[in-house]
Amino acid sequence: MSIKISIRCFSHVRQVLGEKIIFLEVNNGSNTNDIKKIICDMAGQKLDKIPFKIAVNQTYIIEPVILEDGDELALIPPVQGG
Repeated sequence: MSIKISIRCFSHVRQVLGEKIIFLEVNNGSNTNDIKKIICDMAGQKLDKIPFKIAVNQTYIIEPVILEDGDELALIPPVQGG
């Protein structure tokens, strides 16, 4: 059985992946660590030096969190400015 999730990408993560939103179908019981690995694999080694936080349904999480069908993740790198 599988679940569908959406992943919103911001800033450098969006630049590396080339997408604002990614839709994935993953195995039931998948957690945020599994998704982080999938995303890093999609990017090759380009995300290795970009730290990012993960939010699930608009709440920052302490990993891992088991995902449910319809969850929305956000990959958020550190805030930049000047």
